[in-house]
Amino acid sequence: MEKLNIWLCALVFLITSCKGQKDPCTEVDVCVYGGTSAGVIAAYTAKQSGKSVLLIEPGRYLGGMTSGGLGYTDIGNKYVVRGLALDFYRRVGQHYGTFEQWIFEPKVASAVFNEYIDRGKVDVWFENRIVDADTRDGVIHEIVLENSASPESSVLRRVRAKVFIDCSYEGDLMARAGVSYIVGRESNEQYGETYNGVEMRDLHQFPDGVDPYVIEGDSTSGLVYGINPEPIQPNGSGDKKVQAYNFRITLTDRPENMIPITRPDCYDSSRYELLLRLKKIKPWKSMYDIFIWSKMPNGKTDINNYGGFSTDAIGENWNYPEASYEERARIWKFHEDYTKGLLYFVGHDPRVPEFVRKEMLQWGYPKDEYTDNGHWTHQLYIREARRMIGDVVMTQHHCVGDEVVEDEIGWAAYTMDSHNCDRHVVNGMVKNEGDVQIGGFPPYPISYRSIVPKRSEVTNLLVPVCLSASHIAYGSIRMEPVFMSLAQSAAVAACQAIDQHGGCVQDVDVAAVRRHIAADPLADGSPADIFIDNNDSTAVEISGSWTSDANGWRAYGVDYLWNDAKSADQAVVYTPDIRTAGEYDLYIYFPIVENRSTQSLIQVFDGEQEHENFLKTSDVVVEGQTGGKWVHIGRYRLPQGRKGYVALSGDRADGIVVADAILFVPVRDK
Repeated sequence: MEKLNIWLCALVFLITSCKGQKDPCTEVDVCVYGGTSAGVIAAYTAKQSGKSVLLIEPGRYLGGMTSGGLGYTDIGNKYVVRGLALDFYRRVGQHYGTFEQWIFEPKVASAVFNEYIDRGKVDVWFENRIVDADTRDGVIHEIVLENSASPESSVLRRVRAKVFIDCSYEGDLMARAGVSYIVGRESNEQYGETYNGVEMRDLHQFPDGVDPYVIEGDSTSGLVYGINPEPIQPNGSGDKKVQAYNFRITLTDRPENMIPITRPDCYDSSRYELLLRLKKIKPWKSMYDIFIWSKMPNGKTDINNYGGFSTDAIGENWNYPEASYEERARIWKFHEDYTKGLLYFVGHDPRVPEFVRKEMLQWGYPKDEYTDNGHWTHQLYIREARRMIGDVVMTQHHCVGDEVVEDEIGWAAYTMDSHNCDRHVVNGMVKNEGDVQIGGFPPYPISYRSIVPKRSEVTNLLVPVCLSASHIAYGSIRMEPVFMSLAQSAAVAACQAIDQHGGCVQDVDVAAVRRHIAADPLADGSPADIFIDNNDSTAVEISGSWTSDANGWRAYGVDYLWNDAKSADQAVVYTPDIRTAGEYDLYIYFPIVENRSTQSLIQVFDGEQEHENFLKTSDVVVEGQTGGKWVHIGRYRLPQGRKGYVALSGDRADGIVVADAILFVPVRDK
């Protein structure tokens, strides 16, 4: 018995002494934290540049929102999507047999991201999350990680890197390193903006007359779930509130691939009382009344928030950005229960009209998606969390072009967009607050200084996701393709900082980063596409009278040209500078306009003979958020230099002819 006690005491000593023990430190050139879409691209780029790289992902999956249900890509203007970000959408296109594909299934996106990791031989640590960062004299010396699946018993791991890149949606590495940041909304006064802070507007709003009280008409009975009892503040006021999170929901209507929507954990039908009251005033027409129901390939969906009451759990996420991991898990689970509960409520609650319930019951979770996660997405849509405060803060003024940065490291083009942040009682009625959707501006550049901390804080960190921007400007920048583009630039900058500046990212030559990406956009030595926009005076000759239309939804870039003269004398001629003779696939970007000609004549001169093509414009179908698409014209062998051209004219047109960008894609060996 005495010997047994001795052994038990020794065992207890070993267990307690090992708890919290640190592994030997892992050292790499570049450490990327966060396996989001941006994280994958950053890690792949750095590894392709010859650096040792470690990608750390707190969860079990790669791709973030892009592989987590956001298949109906938020683009704004495809012009801003370049380099490996564009390569991603082309690789998705290869799966579907198209040139580029902007709407896709989660499992397809996941496969493409994993291909990048496999092709680049990138080391990935899953289920590891940061708990500490050793920052001294403005340098992150190492970070400390715990196992996110079993934090109580895990051995801590340490990582040292010459440069760190924080690609998480939360900015956890940035915060642990001591970098300045903000959570919530600045006031309009802070940066002289007009759409920041508190905003009471009409979109995604309740109609007048929705009663907020538990017993309708009785203000003493308390408020229905989801309403903040505090009074609304004046428009433009700043606060700590965060725009609502939700899940982008993947369902299917194909019976052979469908799992029924069942009653979720912690189901509480009272959470949806406001939906019933909204529908008393604005009666049901369909289940689509309360969802943005975007169709994906193979009978699937990307469902998003819509209207006054939908999938956004307004107000439930305010603490998330700075919460402990345990509190974040609770918030995440609440959103999951709320969302699954809403789907179940619409399909089963007897207070919902029968025809609506029948519609809902035609849909279910797909068997072939998220197969090891209960057929539910692995990613909560964290639209906004921490935002770094750098030497340059991107603001509304940059979005609309009143201020233009010269150290651009990427471009954005989306509407200044914020989902609702709160829900109040206003004049005795329920009203949402915080939704902003302001567009109508062309693509604009993003400053390199907005993705690096202040020199006085940290010199070996880049932050391409939780970058330095005001709330309303971040609402325009925060799109997955933009994050990927910024991440590629961040990785190239990190490599330059290591090679030339002792790891100091503030000393990077931004122009050299841009040249590097332009010369090697796919980070594998492949020749770059040759792109010519309609307003490139060095490569475009315009004959006749053409009108410029700065429609950012239809155009590729700033504008496109149109003409209705129906004459061969009205022409736009594009002359590419072919650096390497060879075969090229020719694409023309075609904006969909009203009263367009049913055909457009396109003449291609390959240096020896002219080829005549007719684009049947009536056959061009655009999918996704933009009003234009690349259309394949043909494959041509072109000589080196400026010996060939492409001409688009009004010859034999029977309506409006449009001229925008053209693209020569080198035919690569398979």
